[in-house]
Amino acid sequence: MHFLSSNEFSDYLCRERPLVEFMANPGEQVQPNGIELTLREISKLTSAGRIAVSNKERAVSKTEPVAFDEKGGAFLEKGCYMVMFNEITNIDPDMFAFARVRSSLLRSGATIQTALWDSGYSGRPSALLVVYNENGIYLEKNARVIQLIFYKFDAPVEKTYSGAYQKENVHKS
Repeated sequence: MHFLSSNEFSDYLCRERPLVEFMANPGEQVQPNGIELTLREISKLTSAGRIAVSNKERAVSKTEPVAFDEKGGAFLEKGCYMVMFNEITNIDPDMFAFARVRSSLLRSGATIQTALWDSGYSGRPSALLVVYNENGIYLEKNARVIQLIFYKFDAPVEKTYSGAYQKENVHKS
């Protein structure tokens, strides 16, 4: 197993089914050790969630959109939010990814939490944004907020991701 680096990204981005699609500015988003994703939407959590033993009883929290202002940004008070990214990711069967928050967001008192990006996952993902700063934070639409780090196996896994979030939000181009 090894990490993909910028030396390898061009091959993965020029395929018929790119590793990451809809990058607004690949020159800025492709970094030495990962690919940055940009902010598309922000939503406020408005209800409790339910995580049960069976997925049949699972209920994720409801959300309501946070509007961007006339300058293309949104002020967020301390709290929890869901964010969606502009890019669609297509994780190959012989890799997986972790997302790490950009340091500028951390230095502003906020972070983004994500789950593991499994082998075979394809979609426009969402993640949890937590604003810890008592003074809040102002985020612009399309700002780079996380960096995906890709790990490549020596061979494809036998079973790839087939969960409820496969192909999520792909209709939102």
